[in-house]
Formats: sequence, C-alpha cells, structure tokens
Amino acid sequence: MALSRESLTQQFSGEIVLPEDSTYAELTFAFGASSAPAAVLLPKDTAEVAAALALVRQLGLPLAVRSGGHSNAGLSTNVGGLVINLSRMNTVELIDTEQGLVRVGAGATWGQVAETLRPHQLAISSGDTRSVGVGGLTLGGGIGWMVRKYGLALDQLQAVELVTADGRVLRASRAENSELFWALRGAGGNFGIVTSFEFEAHRVEKVTYATIMYPVDGLAGLLSAWRQAVRASREELSSSFSLLPPFGEGDVPKAMVLACYAGGGAEAEAQLAPLRQLATPMFADIKEIDYADVLEEGQPPEGMQIVVKNIFYPALTDEVIAAITAAQSQPGMRVFQLRHLGGAYGRVPAEESAFAFRDSEIMMFGAHFFPGDATPADIEAGLQPWREVSALGRGSYINFLSTATAEDVDLIYPDETRQRLAQLKRTYDPDNLFRGNYNIIPS
Repeated sequence: MALSRESLTQQFSGEIVLPEDSTYAELTFAFGASSAPAAVLLPKDTAEVAAALALVRQLGLPLAVRSGGHSNAGLSTNVGGLVINLSRMNTVELIDTEQGLVRVGAGATWGQVAETLRPHQLAISSGDTRSVGVGGLTLGGGIGWMVRKYGLALDQLQAVELVTADGRVLRASRAENSELFWALRGAGGNFGIVTSFEFEAHRVEKVTYATIMYPVDGLAGLLSAWRQAVRASREELSSSFSLLPPFGEGDVPKAMVLACYAGGGAEAEAQLAPLRQLATPMFADIKEIDYADVLEEGQPPEGMQIVVKNIFYPALTDEVIAAITAAQSQPGMRVFQLRHLGGAYGRVPAEESAFAFRDSEIMMFGAHFFPGDATPADIEAGLQPWREVSALGRGSYINFLSTATAEDVDLIYPDETRQRLAQLKRTYDPDNLFRGNYNIIPS
C-alpha cells in the first residue's frame, strides 16, 4: 500500500518517513531480513505513540515496533506495514542518585545509558552491545556482564509506562497493574508499546574485564576446566566461553573466554586467575575499566545468511561437553557461546516474571554462517551439529533467535506461563494488534 504524507499527517502530527525520503534506508535497515515498510512513524513522546497506534488501527496494516533495530528475527521492521520507531524517545534521566533510580526512554541504546551513568559510578547490567535498544532487550530478558551479581536487565526494572492497543496510557509495577508488569518482563511487546522504563542502577566504581584466547586442542579438557573455575567463582564474576571459527585467511579456530568481575583490586585478580590457567593461553588481556567500556559494537559478516539459535542447560554435564566437542569438529562456520548463569539470576523466583528457566547453569547460543546463495536444504544440513547439542537442553531465550515461529514461542514459555500470558493478552490486546513478535495468541 502506497501511503501519502498528506493522508498520514491528518492522523499523526509527528515525524513521518516514507520510502522516497533520504533517511528511509537507515531507519529501516535490518540484518538478514526483508525490510520495506510503507511508512516509518517517529513519535517524540507518549501522546504521539498513542496517535501512531490509532493510525495503525485505522489503516489495518501490519505493525512493527523498533527500539534499537537489533532483532535477529527482523521483528523491528516489516514489508508493506507501519513501523513505529522509538529512537526519538531516548532520554536517560537519573531521578534519584542515592537510590540509583533511572528513567530511560524506550528508544535509548544501552551505550547511551552507560555513558549517562558513568560519571555517577552507576551501572545497569544490560547486554553486551552499545547500540542495542533498551526496549527490546529489557522486555525479553537482558543477559549482561553482571548477570550473576544483579540478574537480568528485567530484574532491575522497577516500573514502566506503556500505551495499550486501545490507546490507554498505563503505569505498571509490582504495585500497579502487577499482573501486566509480570507479563512485560519476558513476553516482549505482546501487550503494548512501552514508552519509558524505570530501573534500579547499582554502585559500580570499576569492573575488571578479561579477554583470554586458547587453542581448541583438547577442547573437552578446556570446557571442563572452565566449568570448574566458574562454579567456584563468586557471583561478582560473570563469564562466557566461545568457540570461534577462522574468520579470514590464515586465521585458526580458537576458544575465547570473556569475563567481567564487578569490582577491582586483588579480589578481582584472584577470581580471574583460574580463567587464565585453563591451558596455555594464546593471548590474555585483563584490565580494570569503567562498566561503560565493557560494552562493544559488533556487526555480523556481510553477504552471509546467519541462523541464530540458543538453548538452556540445567547443568554443564560431561555429556553436554562431549556433544559440544563433537559438534565443534564438524564442517561449517559457526560460533558457539556458553554463558554462565546462577547467582542473582538463579535466585529470582520462577513466578516473579514471565522469563523462564531460572534454574539453568548455562545458556548457549549458536550463530551459524552460510553463504548468501545457500539453499534451505544447505542450511538444514548445516544445522545438524546444533540439533545434536540442543537435544541435551531445553527451552529458548527470546533475544537470541533468528526465527519467530509458533515452535519458538513454545520453547520460550513453558505451558503454564504461556496460558497465563494468553489470558492477559485477551484482556489487553484481544484483537492481537501486537503480533509482529514472539506472539502470544489471546485465549
């Protein structure tokens, strides 16, 4: 459907970008997804979000809501529909320095949040990439570099403001609309457009960050040694173990251990020392830095099809290690990353939010890289190693998936959680206006 600026401005007075505009390509770019919306609406405040939603209802077009645009499944855009882009709503306001209360616009990025909090020696454990939007990551979970000390990003959430499908503006917290607040923490954008978040930030003067590279020879022993080290560590230490393929001519496969200790000094050195001794490292860099400097920027290789999947393991058993070791030896270009959980993440009661699998020791994701001309059959065959390692786990994490199927939804939410969400969906979005997501069907 071709839309005219004149017709749109009759209903929406905010910024509008159409396909012929110079900023359209930048605002609609999506990794690995078709992106050709009929128009992009850029509200600057909650009232304009409500007006944009009214326009969506009137036109009956598909809707995508975009915060940072990092959805692996392309959910921040669509073809032929409308995109409500929240990037103009990017303020970061420190409300109470002593309590660490921070109000963040849904269109802010985690890099902006970290830089605003840096002078106050405050931090929110978020993700690991600067340009990721606050909105999508928080509503899905947020496994960041202090996840074992402070939990998920959504665990640090105190309240939200949102616009529902019928245009109401609500506040949700543990005290107000508490059932909705439960659902928003883990069920993405199924219930409305969150316009602002209130977080509890934490006093973090410095973190100690380690990057350690090992050869993949003796991988099973490496993984076993990493398991022993992280199980013995304090919850101030969050760590990951990645298997990296060669990324260029002359490169070799590597194992990369990343670790972040929430603090510095001798205790940080002592906690990180075992991670330097898993074997003889090829490279090691350990430095005391501001938390904001932990967040990096990463872009996937160009011209490739990327399939992202993940799984939770209740425990990193010898059987799991053997399966990962066998999968790593098979042909194909892939990255496996294991993230150590537990600590504050695991102490949150299962019924506290819609995010499941709190009793998991490990979340592992796999990013699989295929040539641009790879066929569906090529991709299916190339995913066989993943099928073998994932058979030993359960569930899925909403923020590390490149598909958004009904099967994915079944993996993300256990039956009881999904049924509870479906009842709420009937209350807040009975017509399923918000369906461009990991969709909960109204019961």
